[in-house]
Amino acid sequence: MTIVHSIALDETVKVDRVIDHIRGKKGGPTVVFFGGVHGNETAGVFALKEVFRELHSKKTTVHGELYAISGNLGALESKQRYQTEDLNRIWFKDRIERIIDHQEIRHNEENELGQLYRLIHSILDSGTPPFYFMDLHTTSSNTSPFMVLNDSLLNRKYASNYPLPIILGIEEYLKGALLSYINELGYVSLGFESGQHDDDMAVKNCMEFIRYSLAVTQSVHVSEERKEQLYRNISNSSDAPHRFYEIYHQYDIAPNSNFVMAPGYVNFQTIPKGADLALVDGIELKTTKKRQIFMPLYQKQGNEGFYFIRPIPVFLLWLSKKLRRFKVDHILVKLPGVEWKDGSKDTLVVDQRVARFFAKSFLHLLGYRARKFDESRLMAKNRESASKFKAYKGTAWYKK
Repeated sequence: MTIVHSIALDETVKVDRVIDHIRGKKGGPTVVFFGGVHGNETAGVFALKEVFRELHSKKTTVHGELYAISGNLGALESKQRYQTEDLNRIWFKDRIERIIDHQEIRHNEENELGQLYRLIHSILDSGTPPFYFMDLHTTSSNTSPFMVLNDSLLNRKYASNYPLPIILGIEEYLKGALLSYINELGYVSLGFESGQHDDDMAVKNCMEFIRYSLAVTQSVHVSEERKEQLYRNISNSSDAPHRFYEIYHQYDIAPNSNFVMAPGYVNFQTIPKGADLALVDGIELKTTKKRQIFMPLYQKQGNEGFYFIRPIPVFLLWLSKKLRRFKVDHILVKLPGVEWKDGSKDTLVVDQRVARFFAKSFLHLLGYRARKFDESRLMAKNRESASKFKAYKGTAWYKK
């Protein structure tokens, strides 16, 4: 058992890897919640304990299976984001193979990854589709709740059920995230950020999110009036507009650099040109134009200083949906300077010396998120081909 303390609630609980598991009636989905993937983010753990306690005490009828899973047990007990390395940045295929196949474990987080990997695949092997994976987080700065997800049409459609800001494009900047790994397997997977680490409202927001998610997935059948109330609770928790945003810039903190974020910034805040953003090795970092800030770093651990985001016009969301469904990317590989990375046909390599028209923004429309492959080439990965649409087509939310 791992002892977890909440500063926000001034309470302590004991948890195992599986916080709780409810096997309900056949015919429902398999819904998996993660809490505490970062050890200083305890709101999800306490919210899961409470909501599952409610389900048991009220003898609520559950359809399908529900899992509440602890993420980084060692970091939760030691009250820090991670012990050796960020557990939410190491989910790479080659690394997983070394840990699982060769049993070569180099530190605490790799051991945590091995345990989580086996549990996730055990659930996939024994559970009944459709599968949903939801990762509960908090932020170091004050924030309105929001959702973050890899940019696939399946994820977008599911996330649209929530009256919250929805952030796309994180996978272009964060490498090795747990949800990216799961999304590449083809399942609905998303992150929910409920508030500031040590704010008791973050726990309450998490609980409302879990309850509403159980209704949306039809794991728990509720009346339309109750579902509407849960929807309003979610909507009222966030001050930011319910729309899609994309990340277009990440400030990477260099190794051994002294980074201090300027005080007072909150998610979705618009800041003017020339504003002080941070002190980096004693030098002031300022905005060069008006920006909308996201995830400013106010904790010691972490390598991402902040992000800039912008709203995505509704027309571009519609256009990208059409382009992806017509598989325009399969036509583009016939152009010079564009080729598939391999036979899986989910990753493009673009030589920008030849295909100069291939800006990242165009690749985004097609569902590709790109990183530099070398000095002249981009490598862009798409998750549409992996999405298991058929497993979700019979759900109420998909038919809407």
